[in-house]
Amino acid sequence: MPNDEYSRFSVPKPPAPDSSTRVIALCNQKGGVGKTTTAINLAASLAYYGRKVLLVDSDPQGAASAALNVNAYAVELTVYNLMMDNSISPTEAIVKTGIERLDLIPANIDLAAAEISLVTEVGRESTLKRVVDRLRSDYDVILIDCQPSLGLLTINALTAADAVIIPLAAEYFALRGVKLLMDTIEKVQSRLNPDLQVDGILTTMFNAQTLHSSEVVKTLEEGFHDKLFETIIRRTVKFPDSSVASQTMLQFSPKHPATLAYLQLAREVIAKGFVS
Repeated sequence: MPNDEYSRFSVPKPPAPDSSTRVIALCNQKGGVGKTTTAINLAASLAYYGRKVLLVDSDPQGAASAALNVNAYAVELTVYNLMMDNSISPTEAIVKTGIERLDLIPANIDLAAAEISLVTEVGRESTLKRVVDRLRSDYDVILIDCQPSLGLLTINALTAADAVIIPLAAEYFALRGVKLLMDTIEKVQSRLNPDLQVDGILTTMFNAQTLHSSEVVKTLEEGFHDKLFETIIRRTVKFPDSSVASQTMLQFSPKHPATLAYLQLAREVIAKGFVS
């Protein structure tokens, strides 16, 4: 396993028995910014540090499910079934990932129909919240991997969540979309979930060899210094390689700098009190 001495954040203590569960949505309407990569690797890193973690795949593409080596087309129940049928116990859809302390509720293309089906439903924005709330007592943290859009599924995730982490690629065009996402979060706060917090913006896909990446980080520091995670995730071919292998970075390359970066992110999240 990785060396624990690399990070300035201390090794987390085990969670207190009476600690409350935190639900965190990984959200960005722009695709290709490392959102799912962050969801699965942060989940695995928190599990590595003793947290019992549930990852909810809320993207019809099912990328998080596939990355955790779960065939979402072979399972009987997915998050879609839970959102459409309140009589189904959420525990029936939970899949063991093979990673200790990390469970998954998978998703597949069926979930795309949810946005259409929910349009006429009363309380349609709170459908996922009703699912997640029934599982809070079973986990230390629940992560929701959102789809890359600001549609009804993402609104459901933001309504269900206590907080948001925004993975943001160190690229100019990714930076432009932050204001739109922040506006959406503010609307959810004012109309649906007043307790929703923004835990922070995570810089991803950083390339130290380009001036462009450095300039984007500087802009983020100036505009979101109090909401910017210290941890930076650098671009590496190991991420797509691990996805092809259907493994997290901890499984695929435990000592790689990218693996250590996500372990540091887990430490930072815990050290800042975002997760007990």
